[in-house]
Amino acid sequence: MTGTTETYDFLSCPKKSASYLLKEESSLSKSYRVAILGATGAVGTELLELLESRNFPLAELKLLASPRSAGKTLKFKGEDIPIEAVSDRSLANLDIVLASAGGSISKTWASVGVEKGAVVIDNSSAFRMNPDVPLVVPEVNPQAAFTHQGIIANPNCTTILMSLAVWPLHQVKPVKRIVAATYQSASGAGAKAMEEVKIQSEAILQGKQPVAEILPYPLAFNLFTHNSPMTTWGYCEEEMKMVNETRKIFGNQEIRITATCVRVPVLRAHSEAINLEFETPFDPDEARKILRTSPGVKLVEDWQANYFPMPIDASGKDEVLVGRIRQDISHACGLDLWLCGDQIRKGAALNAIQIAELLVEKIY
Repeated sequence: MTGTTETYDFLSCPKKSASYLLKEESSLSKSYRVAILGATGAVGTELLELLESRNFPLAELKLLASPRSAGKTLKFKGEDIPIEAVSDRSLANLDIVLASAGGSISKTWASVGVEKGAVVIDNSSAFRMNPDVPLVVPEVNPQAAFTHQGIIANPNCTTILMSLAVWPLHQVKPVKRIVAATYQSASGAGAKAMEEVKIQSEAILQGKQPVAEILPYPLAFNLFTHNSPMTTWGYCEEEMKMVNETRKIFGNQEIRITATCVRVPVLRAHSEAINLEFETPFDPDEARKILRTSPGVKLVEDWQANYFPMPIDASGKDEVLVGRIRQDISHACGLDLWLCGDQIRKGAALNAIQIAELLVEKIY
């Protein structure tokens, strides 16, 4: 899919003032040359679907992956788009690169994309805590996107989902402490992990021993604490991402945060139990009223039916489902809530697309 386009200078020269150039160059054609790096992965294919369903203003679309995928095709608006091997050449003449191929790939190729004039929106953990790289959730800190120097980082999935529920409350009464427990689906480990859970489930139902190759242990009919490397603090890296990334996004290093992350036998969509501590009591009904109108959030509560957010309901949805909001009976200033969100969608691909939409002034 090719074409010609004029693009805003702030895409190719990110160190300039984005807001100024948007005003001065608003008459230019709003179509962009975009590449998906890691196009064949679970997040990459979701990025492709979202570019189509949200009608992102494209002049050209490149699908980039490893050499073993080169020559294959993926469908986009009824056309077969060929996959190219990522290279210096394939990253040339682009405005935006949506990178979702893992940290090592991003470390290798992101700087190349920037040198060639593109803004790289990176879904890996490679640049999230770099002080020169903005970490953006569009519903929380959209202004940070315009401070970029060529790279914008997408936060970790669990951080994104939690921030959408906590930020609106934090704006009314600052949060002092967050205690999070996550229940993370196989999708967080990619498409191969999702398929492995299906195979393991079939094996167990047939009385066979499940085999774990992608994840360290069988996940079907099982759960285990998150398998990311342990730190010297006794927290795994996934847990520390929630701590450090939330503080960076909120612009507040004083919030006390602790997390326990668990992998559970769910194919898609993560769940989180969140306990919040405020300076003063926070009425649950007030919290519901706030979240009912918060962007990216959908309140799901049926107390009589004991029906609250579930991964099966959140799968494929853009919104983070939030519910079971209640007073913490152990603390006068505490509030508990439960949420579910699609890790592949809002937890990864959708957030990246929304950042790109910020840059092209499509929505925000």
